[in-house]
Amino acid sequence: MADSQSNALLRADAGTPTSGVIHIRTRLTADFTVISNALAQMRGSAVTVGVAVYISSLPDGTPVTIPALCKHFSEGEILISRALRELEAAGYLERRRERTSTGHVRTRTYFYDVPGGDADSGPDPEPDGPPEPPRPRRPRKQPVVVAVTPRSAAVPETAPASSSPAEAETPVPLADADPKAVAVLTGLRRVDPRLILSAREAARLAPAVAQWLAAGLLPTHITDHLTARLPDYFLTRPVGILAYRLKETPLPVPTRSVDLPTRSTVAPMRNCDGCERAFRSAEPGRCRDCRAGDQLRAVG
Repeated sequence: MADSQSNALLRADAGTPTSGVIHIRTRLTADFTVISNALAQMRGSAVTVGVAVYISSLPDGTPVTIPALCKHFSEGEILISRALRELEAAGYLERRRERTSTGHVRTRTYFYDVPGGDADSGPDPEPDGPPEPPRPRRPRKQPVVVAVTPRSAAVPETAPASSSPAEAETPVPLADADPKAVAVLTGLRRVDPRLILSAREAARLAPAVAQWLAAGLLPTHITDHLTARLPDYFLTRPVGILAYRLKETPLPVPTRSVDLPTRSTVAPMRNCDGCERAFRSAEPGRCRDCRAGDQLRAVG
């Protein structure tokens, strides 16, 4: 008796998906980087995720400034700087200004595999040593809420007065900033494309620029001073360099003379006593030609 056969289709393998991506896994033993799924699957810009993965794959000490990243990626400075700000806001990247033993101030960039990690942790322990207890996560920094004092309110006498508008910690709304000062600041990018300021940064620097404009300086003088002899690479945001120049190296205020030069008075018209020709003179008498003729006759 022949074996019974079924015309039903064979059941598909349950482990292979019928749609979507199918991974072909390869076990890597060198030249690989471990990335968390939270970072790789972070919603938002693909440039931000790409920059994060690239920074994670770099060894310690590699420059990750905006010019250095622009040499690797085809995107421009605007997209790269936006990606760094998004990573900093998400807690993956932190930029600190630290003073070295020689007294120089350097900007160090810390990149965390997990947001809120500890950048001060030392090297990993030896495999043979006892494992260290897990470190508690460092809480993320909460934004500091600054209360804006109304203009009509009186300033208490104990409040220290800032020596320069660039030192003011209370942010000034952009709508209240001097439009001429804001125009000078936003026009700096035409001279140097790197000097791109946000609305909050322009409002912060506007009082210092307005003070220079009120002192009689022209916008071209301020622009030339703020854009002259800039470094090839910025270690911080452009607003830091501009704030330092507005605070520490003020332009000389043009001197204004109190005694304005008096306009010379015009001599009145008079008739010559000799030839009756009109001429200008402070005193009545003869004109120049008659005086010259009198001198020639006296000599002859």
